[in-house]
Amino acid sequence: MAAACIFLLTSFGIKSAAKTLYDFKAKTIDGKNFDFSTLKGKKVMVVNTASLCGYTPQYADLEKLYQQYGGAHFTIIGFPANNFGSQEPGSNTEIHEFCTKNYNVTFQMMEKISVKGDDMHPLYQWLTEKSENGVQDAPVKWNFQKFLIDENGNWVGVALSNESPLSDRIVNWIKGSN
Repeated sequence: MAAACIFLLTSFGIKSAAKTLYDFKAKTIDGKNFDFSTLKGKKVMVVNTASLCGYTPQYADLEKLYQQYGGAHFTIIGFPANNFGSQEPGSNTEIHEFCTKNYNVTFQMMEKISVKGDDMHPLYQWLTEKSENGVQDAPVKWNFQKFLIDENGNWVGVALSNESPLSDRIVNWIKGSN
């Protein structure tokens, strides 16, 4: 009987619920498995980073934001990527050392991935394609593009590279007064 119901649902093009952030897994910068479902109940900012970019000083603002609001209700996840101008050429170890030494980064950094192109990480397919996130196409245009995910794992917005992580819009979103 259950198989017949599933057949009927798929036969008429009824899709299952849209994906959320919680459907993804990745590796941390130190090689550990990370399940995004562990972030249930938190607002999340996902940002692609690079060590040799004009926006690299945003690491300081990201860390300040994390120190001020990070915890039970908000977190930041950084994904190093070398997709723009070869501005992240280092290994995961080198990137981790750079972030720690220069910006005292304590928010979660992930292993280096691709955020565009044929080898794009599945999470970034969800973040950038309306067909995946159900809201908006938002291709990554440069390093330090920020994606905002609500406490239910749903895609809610994007902030381009030139928008400070400390902008009123982002802070108000975190505080719930947007």
